[in-house]
Amino acid sequence: MAGTDEDTVAAADDALYVLTALLLTPAKFPTVLGDDYPEACSALGLAPLVDGYGLVLGQDGDGARWTVAIDDVSLVAVAIATWDCGLEYDLSPEEQTVVAALPGWPLEVAVAAPGVPAPHDPAPEEGDGPPLCPPDTSAWGPAQRRLGADEIAVQWARWREQLDEDAFSPSAKDPEAAAGPDGASAAAEDAEGASGAPAGTDADAGASEADDKAGEPGGTAPKEPGHQGIRRVLAEAWAYVDSPPPLGRVRSSFGSGDARTLRADGPGWSLVARTDDIAFVLLDDEPGEVLPVGRGPELPRLLAALDKMAVRPN
Repeated sequence: MAGTDEDTVAAADDALYVLTALLLTPAKFPTVLGDDYPEACSALGLAPLVDGYGLVLGQDGDGARWTVAIDDVSLVAVAIATWDCGLEYDLSPEEQTVVAALPGWPLEVAVAAPGVPAPHDPAPEEGDGPPLCPPDTSAWGPAQRRLGADEIAVQWARWREQLDEDAFSPSAKDPEAAAGPDGASAAAEDAEGASGAPAGTDADAGASEADDKAGEPGGTAPKEPGHQGIRRVLAEAWAYVDSPPPLGRVRSSFGSGDARTLRADGPGWSLVARTDDIAFVLLDDEPGEVLPVGRGPELPRLLAALDKMAVRPN
């Protein structure tokens, strides 16, 4: 949610009319920018600080787009929480907290500052790189896959209610497969889709647009037990437990009750799960498909292990 019209912050030599803000931290970052926190920072040309950044998006007096990275993460977190409650908050970072003023916006922004020209990229200066721009989500790929997983995490109840226990194959078909990390196939054998899962809604910047352009990554199609893609994802997720991946590739956030919501990403895949329930997998190789993974005997162990090593919001 955008700030008030009066919100301004010093950026370069101009005042910045604040439109919105977001967090770039190991536990919470725009996943459209990458599979993990260092990759997301790299997309903005920033070093992956341990405590992360707050990103303030706005326009200068000429209407040019700017993204200001500050190291006062808590200030931005408070602003976002306040805006989410429908209240006003004057987001005015101190000048000494500004780490970088980057031309352009890394994400789509649906609003514009009043009384200034329409949003546009600033004129390039000597030594400047290309301005930031949102990743292309016109075709299915990593950015759109991650947006789809984010949307499922936010709208978990809507997706979950489309499935019942009859939608999954029996989980104990292969006792040997359920013996541990090497037996990821036991959970994979529970993967059998159910039609009619809902399309995403506006829960994250660009998620709905991405869903629409992809033919909605909500069409869960029936998959035969032992789906090869799911077996690969579960095996790679187990590997994270033994060999921790880059920071932020596995994240844990509040779910409901005592449950946690898990998000994990890897080369060509995204996983979203509740620690007390099932998981969903999205693959680059299967455009628009959402593959449910039944709980079975092994998935709870995997989710518990991932939750134990995941980063969490402070």
